[in-house]
Amino acid sequence: MENIPLLVTSTPTGLARTMLVLGALLIAGALLAGLARRGFLSMVAIYVLAGLALGQSGLQWLDFSPTSPFVTDMTIVALVVVLFRDGIEVDSEMLRSHWRLPARKLVLAMPITAAIVALTGHFAVGLDWKEALLLGALLAPTDPVLSSAIVTNLRVPAVLRNSLNLESGLNDGLALPAVLALIAALTPNSNFVLWEFLIQDIGGGLLIGAVVALAAAALLPRNSTIKPHLLSLYAFGVALLAYGVAVVGLEANGLIAVFTGAIILGLRRPDLVDAFASRADDVVEITKLLVFLVFGAAISLGALLADGWSAVAVVAVTFLIARPVGIAIALIGSKLDASSKLFMAWFGPKGVATMSFSLLVYERVSGGERIANLAALCVLVSIVAHGLTDIPGVNWIASRTRDGFDSSAPADAGGKPSQA
Repeated sequence: MENIPLLVTSTPTGLARTMLVLGALLIAGALLAGLARRGFLSMVAIYVLAGLALGQSGLQWLDFSPTSPFVTDMTIVALVVVLFRDGIEVDSEMLRSHWRLPARKLVLAMPITAAIVALTGHFAVGLDWKEALLLGALLAPTDPVLSSAIVTNLRVPAVLRNSLNLESGLNDGLALPAVLALIAALTPNSNFVLWEFLIQDIGGGLLIGAVVALAAAALLPRNSTIKPHLLSLYAFGVALLAYGVAVVGLEANGLIAVFTGAIILGLRRPDLVDAFASRADDVVEITKLLVFLVFGAAISLGALLADGWSAVAVVAVTFLIARPVGIAIALIGSKLDASSKLFMAWFGPKGVATMSFSLLVYERVSGGERIANLAALCVLVSIVAHGLTDIPGVNWIASRTRDGFDSSAPADAGGKPSQA
């Protein structure tokens, strides 16, 4: 009993202060949700700004180091949650009927975007090629959580919403192997060997994820009377089990196991998808908001701009050149009009995956702070820029359609929404 007061008050600048701020923001966010939806700042932006105000760049009341065990563990937990949610919600029907545009963007636009960013990092900033490629891989994934008005607003044509949604659901996991390989290659004294990494980390993660998911899908009876909230816990338990077995059992990559297992589990057991999707949103949302808060508190605005105009060049190229060029090339022959291509080119925000990957880079990579700061600056700009333009963007694309409300129309063979 004598140790209890010490336990409760031993880390006032760590977990307790984080819980205090997060709790206050969750309450305020619920009360102000209507105003935030109509205002110029999204709730995500408010969390990041709160972190900036209370962290290294402000009052320093939230004292986080990007390399601290707490931040590292939180980052891994966030990636497990986000990757599992992204993977399990890959809908088989959407894959069958809406796969062409997302596939073009994942296979062509994503690597083109990464390559252009990498070239900018090398020639404008002076990063060596491995560092530049890592920067490109960090900034390749998109995250529509920063512009949820886009993927949920029925005024946006369905073909665009489905394409952006499916793209963002898969690109985090697809970027993961490249990010992990480059982190390993840049880690001091890592003795990185590519074929060993591919076999043990990637191959082992794929194998464990598949085996655990298939076993879990077979173990759960069909038409089960298990309550939905328990099915949701069952699904998330598969994610944690896959991660643990991969890391502890084979020393493989647990994040790849989680993403692989999520996709297989979702395709094999749609009933688990429904149960998880309807009950896990709050957990996923809190996890993401915590990451945004800690991200804001851990970064230093001065460090983000340490490379001066070179850093500004990376941001400008990422949003104004790299993704637009990638989208333009990927969608050649898709029969989408120029407005639709421009809309998808702009709404490729950088979010929780880029932030989480960047926080891992701080700790593990020699010179990683510089790379992570460049990626973090892009995320910060994205939060503001895409938060300011999501509603105007919806209004603009709606005005470009014939009726201004054609989202329920099915896509024709060329990928364009049909006009009834």
